[in-house]
Amino acid sequence: MAKKASPSRDDAATPARNPGKGRATPTRAEQEAKRIRPLVATTKEAKKAARSEMRERQERARVGMANGEERFLGPRDKGPQRRFARDWTDAGWHLAEFLMPMMVIVLLLSILPAASMQFWAFIGLWAYIVFAIVDMYFLSRRVKKMAAEKWGDRREKGLGWYAAMRSIQMRFMRMPKPQVKRGEYPRA
Repeated sequence: MAKKASPSRDDAATPARNPGKGRATPTRAEQEAKRIRPLVATTKEAKKAARSEMRERQERARVGMANGEERFLGPRDKGPQRRFARDWTDAGWHLAEFLMPMMVIVLLLSILPAASMQFWAFIGLWAYIVFAIVDMYFLSRRVKKMAAEKWGDRREKGLGWYAAMRSIQMRFMRMPKPQVKRGEYPRA
């Protein structure tokens, strides 16, 4: 059996020294703080490039939506049934789309000093609003009926309301822009 060598007193007095890295180990918070970078570029050129890229993306989306491209449309306007309702609405003449110009005319007539003229202008406006609502009701029913003929039980809810609300906007202000000319009704 071999004898174990016992450590000498000198070895025990001087512990084995490991050469370290010369600084304390950083804490997790210090490490995470060191890795933090801004999400948005900080240089002027990078900011300018990001702005121009975003502007181009927004312009492509605006043009795509105006042209009725499906991928650029919002959830309210997507789908073949919504396109059908849009085309049906855009193909016809509706009283509701002239509501704003009518209100401007009544506003101008209300400036006149003649009280009877003001009275009849407001009566005419209210009558026009009633006729526009009736026209919107019949448009809504027509679109629902045509969609039911075309899609049957798969008809989406809200098509009539969608068509009626679109008819309130003046034709040149509608978004997506009208894809059909007046009188070109889609086939059911």
